[in-house]
Amino acid sequence: MRRDPTWPPVSILAGADVVLVGLFSAKDKGFGAKLDLLSALVKAHGGRVVGRHVQRRGVSHGGAARMTESFSRRTLISPGKAREIAQACRVAEVGVAVFVNPLAKHQRAVLEDMFGCLVISGEDLFTVEQ
Repeated sequence: MRRDPTWPPVSILAGADVVLVGLFSAKDKGFGAKLDLLSALVKAHGGRVVGRHVQRRGVSHGGAARMTESFSRRTLISPGKAREIAQACRVAEVGVAVFVNPLAKHQRAVLEDMFGCLVISGEDLFTVEQ
């Protein structure tokens, strides 16, 4: 039996410089561990983590009542944080931004345009197509 030369599938992260991004509730004390797990997953797929960006929800701008909500339907994170990450991605010539949080298709498109790189969610790393 011949082996399929495309198996195992090559990850979109192989050889890429990657930034990790996460929106977390101010009550979430384990956000660092979640980023560490995502970092390990990225490394297992051949990516190199070159930065981490965290936005905390509930620290300001609405307090406890809005801690589980996103800042923006377009970008998930606040416009200022999105601009900050976009600048960092361009300066570091990042290939992929990986969000801890799930992203809608339209959020990915907006963020890819802003960041100038591919944008995925950590959950995408578990699919066979990658």
